[in-house]
Amino acid sequence: MESIVRDMKLAPQGHDKINWVREFMPVLNILNDELSTTKPLTGRNVVVTMHLEAKTAYLAIVLKNAGANVTVTGSNPLSTQDDVAAALADSGVKVFAWYNADDAEYDSFLHKALDTKPEIIIDDGGDLVSLLHNERTELLENILGGSEETTTGVIRLKTLAAQGKLRFPMISVNDAYCKYLFDNRYGTGQSTWDGIMRTTNLTVTGKTVVVAGYGWCGKGVAMRAKGLGANVIVSEIDPIKAIEAVFDGFRVMPMEEAAECGDIFVTLTGCKDVIRKQHFAGMKSGAIMANAGHFDVEINKQELIDCAQSQRKVRKNIEEFVMADGRKLYLLAEGRLVNLAAGDGHPTEIMDLSFAMQALAVLYILNHHKEMDNDVFNLPNELNERVASLKLQSIGVHIDTLTSEQKSYIGLA
Repeated sequence: MESIVRDMKLAPQGHDKINWVREFMPVLNILNDELSTTKPLTGRNVVVTMHLEAKTAYLAIVLKNAGANVTVTGSNPLSTQDDVAAALADSGVKVFAWYNADDAEYDSFLHKALDTKPEIIIDDGGDLVSLLHNERTELLENILGGSEETTTGVIRLKTLAAQGKLRFPMISVNDAYCKYLFDNRYGTGQSTWDGIMRTTNLTVTGKTVVVAGYGWCGKGVAMRAKGLGANVIVSEIDPIKAIEAVFDGFRVMPMEEAAECGDIFVTLTGCKDVIRKQHFAGMKSGAIMANAGHFDVEINKQELIDCAQSQRKVRKNIEEFVMADGRKLYLLAEGRLVNLAAGDGHPTEIMDLSFAMQALAVLYILNHHKEMDNDVFNLPNELNERVASLKLQSIGVHIDTLTSEQKSYIGLA
């Protein structure tokens, strides 16, 4: 089966992007050197469904170098970069993806990826797992297991598992200690504002930013907004996270109150209808809305359209909605994941850690699937520690080790 990409002539610039990120992914480079020699995935079919940009492409190449037959497709219609997709196909990886795929094309690409009969999957958002459990059940017997990258996908997995319907083991890389400390907090924190600032060309300083959701991603976005000089309001449903936001120095209030104050709104909850009709009614003219959750359901776009007298594209990735009273509200990147739909995603050094964990999760599934129940598992802590140790090694940082007496004192010997 041949790859399906937008234009193979774009491959050279895609190779440049991949080569650039490779220079700044030392942990994956160490794993690549090791796996290229041992080739533990020889002959195994691996399907990767993630945001198809340069860092994802390098992960796919590492898996290929480990001996796997790798197929890649996108997990979001607006995050695929056509030049990177072409370069990846040119590197011998099967690719089914292009930028701005419509719903039918997106679904078709997922099915074509599954046609390769994967044994191990890497999912981002849960679409692949959903298809396997609902439409492609004939492939379930081939699946050893897989891993999930993001909160939305983990929520879907845990729902399946709680219902007793999950048919193979999945590792929640999203819940790995290193992942939420670094990827979710520092990665989302920086890349979300990269996407917003690149798209709008406006300042953040002095504005009131409303952050919906104070999980690890929300913490990162709020922290970066504060660092950029914004006044930050947090909207939450969890009382523990809400008091944490208060102790971190932020105002906390319901979205209905925050709607009247905010200049920029960012949603990061993994839930739907976080900003909806009643909130649009209270927003000031010029308010900007962006979503950094996986699916484009956190800002209710249909209700925004219904409330508006007119709608038009005023700049790339910016839609203007004029309300009946003349107020203008702006939505970025169609309400899709703003850091990837309107930017390049998380910084390369951050994804080096996350994708090293993904590679190790694939190897863990390969070696341990027979002893794992059909459930959702966290990445084993020793793999977290290995990734962290490799990162420290790569930047020349050394840490202390316990003496035998110290180990005995705290019960480790």
